[in-house]
Amino acid sequence: MRRTRIRNPRHRDDGQVTIEFLGMTPLILLTLVLLWQFALLGYTFVLAGNAADEAVRAATAAAPGERQGACEAAGRDKLPEAWEGGASVSCVGEGFVTATVTLEVPVLFPGTVAFPFTVEGHAGAVEEETD
Repeated sequence: MRRTRIRNPRHRDDGQVTIEFLGMTPLILLTLVLLWQFALLGYTFVLAGNAADEAVRAATAAAPGERQGACEAAGRDKLPEAWEGGASVSCVGEGFVTATVTLEVPVLFPGTVAFPFTVEGHAGAVEEETD
């Protein structure tokens, strides 16, 4: 007399979940990489805007001959090291001073390769009277 084994229908799908997960892994990783890159892009915008605010604040308080030096120093002061290297800070104007900070957007890891496009932060303020 032979024993017959009753097969569970679920056993036919053994390994199917593993195969599906392995197939989805590249898509999951790509999604995570893109989300991280968008976070870096957003952070670069925040840094550029804050640096421009700091630069224009320092420029309006400085004497006209010292304006550009104070602007650059204040604009670079709070930038993280990875963004500071490719930063460009400039202030122009008399009476109403505007600051422009240009930062390079890093690719995946700050301080390594940068995208070919940049992010600009702009700020403006009225010049303070010095006595």
